[in-house]
Amino acid sequence: MIEQTHQLSDKIKDILPEVVKWRRYLHEHPELSYHEVETAQFVYETLQSFGNIELSRPARTSVVGVINGRYPGKTLAIRADIDALPIKEENTLDYASKNDGVMHACGHDGHTAMLLGTAKILSQMKDECHGNVKLIFQHAEELFPGGAEELVETGVMDNVDWVIGTHLWSPLEYGKIGIVYGPMMASPDTFYLTIEGKGGHAAMPHQTIDSIAVASQTITNLQHIVARNIDPLENLVISVTKFIAGTTHNVIPGSVDICGTVRSLNPELREMVPELMERVIKGVTEAHGAAYTFKYERGYRPVINDQEVTKMVEDTVREVYGDGALDYDQKNMAGEDFSAYQNKVPGAFFYVGAGNKEKDAIYPHHHARFNIDEAALEKGINIFVRAAHHFLSYGEEK
Repeated sequence: MIEQTHQLSDKIKDILPEVVKWRRYLHEHPELSYHEVETAQFVYETLQSFGNIELSRPARTSVVGVINGRYPGKTLAIRADIDALPIKEENTLDYASKNDGVMHACGHDGHTAMLLGTAKILSQMKDECHGNVKLIFQHAEELFPGGAEELVETGVMDNVDWVIGTHLWSPLEYGKIGIVYGPMMASPDTFYLTIEGKGGHAAMPHQTIDSIAVASQTITNLQHIVARNIDPLENLVISVTKFIAGTTHNVIPGSVDICGTVRSLNPELREMVPELMERVIKGVTEAHGAAYTFKYERGYRPVINDQEVTKMVEDTVREVYGDGALDYDQKNMAGEDFSAYQNKVPGAFFYVGAGNKEKDAIYPHHHARFNIDEAALEKGINIFVRAAHHFLSYGEEK
């Protein structure tokens, strides 16, 4: 290895105050997906100040840095997302958002700061490196079609051998690292449904085709797909999240607009769901003389971790923090566009526990009072840097 373990740990601890400062600056100045102009410029200038990093701007609000090692070898990509959410922050922190209605409520400010810290450490080790590290600061993770797919299309994964990424995770307590083999996060698809009935007076329902009654039955029957058409050992969620109908108390509306999400971990199951949904919708509406329009939009692919890459990350965590730090029970139905990179090269995504009751880091992601235990930033940097050692055999003769 390039350095003794304690020496590397000391280096990371030395830069941690700077990493926290970066994270708080970013938290104060959040920007929405596809609008991360100042954030990207901050990242670019910070990386530029380190030296030994080749910088590019493959998209208007993304930054990519490459650390080319002195010795030939393979290339590891490490990704951080940089965008914020349209949420009005309710925290009273000194570094609370200064952009009204915009907030880093998902930890991306921490992801960016961790990768900046990783870049600073690895840039100082350039002359001892076998291979290359590509640092991807990606825009628009929160908004489909997502920045990852756009960056892949520009060629950022060309000549890359592996990719890793992480998410600070408030449901996971500080000190724990979430490792998942295989399917980890779901494909977040969206559907839009309009039920067309026949409006009329609420006192004379027999003269109408009640769109609300038909829509209600449709929603109930859609749940039978999960309960009765799918293997109970599979993971599938169909959630209706929007129901718009009516104008007043004595009018049965002629139509209902419905919107929702479908989440699955299995790509084959994902392909089946739209057909199953439309079969239910068609059956219920025809039974009541109503009509419908149905639109299904595919979101990000599911995050499916490569076995070998995941094992390398797991071994890194075990070496640095021991078996007790590992948590294997963090698979969930949220979505992540990190899957776009995994569609090109073997990759692994993992969680860094950032929840801490004593520091009021207890709120879920996308909550107006979301926050993290900033001590988790050191964990992420440590894993990234040491994973680079593992993947690229830093300092080893070949």
